[in-house]
Amino acid sequence: MSAGRKLKPVQKADRLTRSLRALERTASTSRVLNLLAIQAASGQRPDYAEAPMFRNRVLNSAMVVRHRLRADDLFLFEDARPNATKIIIPFERSDLALGGQSFFVGQRGWVDLMREACSDSSDMARDLATLRMIDQLPSLDPFLLREHLRRHGVVVAPCYFALSSSDLEQMQGFVITEMSRLIALAYRDSGQMNGAHTARLVEALLSTDVDERLEPLRQTLVMEGDSFKEGVFSWKGFLYYKWMLDRLWSQLSGVADEIGRLTVTGNRDTETARYIDDVRRRLQVSIVAERNSVLRAIKVYDDAFEDLIENGKPQAFRAFLWRAPEMFLSLGEKVGVIAHIASFWRYRFPLGTALMVHVDEAVDILQDFDASLSVTLPG
Repeated sequence: MSAGRKLKPVQKADRLTRSLRALERTASTSRVLNLLAIQAASGQRPDYAEAPMFRNRVLNSAMVVRHRLRADDLFLFEDARPNATKIIIPFERSDLALGGQSFFVGQRGWVDLMREACSDSSDMARDLATLRMIDQLPSLDPFLLREHLRRHGVVVAPCYFALSSSDLEQMQGFVITEMSRLIALAYRDSGQMNGAHTARLVEALLSTDVDERLEPLRQTLVMEGDSFKEGVFSWKGFLYYKWMLDRLWSQLSGVADEIGRLTVTGNRDTETARYIDDVRRRLQVSIVAERNSVLRAIKVYDDAFEDLIENGKPQAFRAFLWRAPEMFLSLGEKVGVIAHIASFWRYRFPLGTALMVHVDEAVDILQDFDASLSVTLPG
């Protein structure tokens, strides 16, 4: 293998993965799919082996990261693209601080790089197809990912679609507030609910498994077996998207304002100047429109939930939960796009720094945002 085809080592100085240990601890669900952590938590479960994300064992214990490409990454690709899916394979699974090897899905020669990293010369057709599907997504949130794979006939065990510990911790208070009235309804005859019980019930709702702790909610919804498990997954999805939108909107409103105030330096021709002015206005409108589109979808959930709480009728909410996954592709795509815009803008322009950028970089950033807001996932 030539020098140009060697796997790229992940060093401590790498700006994205300067510490795999920190990435594992703090990364959001939508940015990192931590297959190594999933293996540690669920590797003994029968469904983990029966329906893996990837059939190759090395690949199935890697880290999958949504990564914004930087200048020194762009030469790896035939086509211009702002983001890519990065696969990181740790050198030592028990000590992530040692770093690992990495490649991007879609870079030149990536299939051969993957075979070398995974020590596999077999066909790997199914794993390659799954990686290409994942690379189509704007984020790695588990609800979008599961529905996208399912639509393409790839069935993966539920343990692969857990929320990260970082997101779970941050979501806890939001979900307790959201669920308090339903929990009161489910336990109204027992008189046993208090803050500690509520927290444990919310923890059970957000966990990977559906167990006996959720029995009062199952009875309230009059659902059985697998339909209840699927319903709980859908429920978590809408709670996740509501939490994400609630968290993102304050950031997004600031970003929309700052896009309008950005000072662009350097010489530009009339066409470039006009493009920058046009795309600024378009982005400010599009960001709000995208948020409103997500809010309309979430209102369908809110209305069904309110009918259950106010009228004690589970039928509409049950029916909603059964059809909810159909909405995850659109919801996940939109939330993933606005999360990308909010996070990259704040990374590039931290609070308190000058809103100033050279014309070439301004065009790159604005084109990326504009393209992201107009992309539709393949069916």
